[in-house]
Amino acid sequence: MSQPGSLRLFTVLLAAIVSVSFGSIFIRLAQAPPLAAAAYRLFWATFILAPFAAAGPLRELRRLSGRDWAGLAFSGVALALHFGLWIASLSHTSVASSVLLVSTSPFFIGIVSHWILGRPHRGLFWAGLGVAFVGCLVIFSGDWSQAQTTLKGNLLALGGAAAVAAYLLAGAQLRPKLSLLLYVWPVYAVALASTLVACAATGVPLGGYSLRTHTFLFLLGLVPQCIGHTSYNWALRWLRPALVGMVTLAEPVGATALAYLLLRESLTWSKILGGLIILGGIYMASKAEGEQS
Repeated sequence: MSQPGSLRLFTVLLAAIVSVSFGSIFIRLAQAPPLAAAAYRLFWATFILAPFAAAGPLRELRRLSGRDWAGLAFSGVALALHFGLWIASLSHTSVASSVLLVSTSPFFIGIVSHWILGRPHRGLFWAGLGVAFVGCLVIFSGDWSQAQTTLKGNLLALGGAAAVAAYLLAGAQLRPKLSLLLYVWPVYAVALASTLVACAATGVPLGGYSLRTHTFLFLLGLVPQCIGHTSYNWALRWLRPALVGMVTLAEPVGATALAYLLLRESLTWSKILGGLIILGGIYMASKAEGEQS
């Protein structure tokens, strides 16, 4: 498959940002336990994509090597760990600290790419990453006074960032030789199985929810996972994982805008300024990656 044009890449990544930004909105409206929401998110994504995978891509499973299977399993467990660790962090630290620290995944990706994979990044990329992280600080600067932060919650959020970094790095290794559905469907299925084990171990109920809750849980699987995460994984075939990780930093911008439009949450000047700073940082990093590729 030939390299897509810049406009197509931009359009797909924009769709991914908008779709993933709906995640926090649907979770808020569903009012289900966070780990149950993660399980339903992965269940619906696996269920919805199953017919498309069975129509062709699953036949390709016969040619996968043991190393490919190990990579798919690793990616799925990493995705489940990302959801589990990040969700757990919300019970031990402020939302602001949790979201900020889980957004540090591009730093982990950049370090692994540079020191382990031998794919160093230009100074402009690191500058753009720093600018975007400052934007995250600005967005959440007013929220720290609302909750007491703890070391345990902060470490859990950092673990979630490391897990999603591993998920994107594994995808970058497998996507060039696997079709999109052949990659994402087994990964989502493994992540679902891992999350169900976590729910059973912690006693989180998966039944007894209202129709309204199930509706938003279905949308959670359809929009942020099927469209959002799958679009990120599509881009991993052509873009370096550090850049895809950088693009995910736009999620707080999209989530803030959607919360203002749909939930009537206040839109402060700090959030507007922080959003603009994040977008500027992403532009700097993407320009550096474009010149380096």
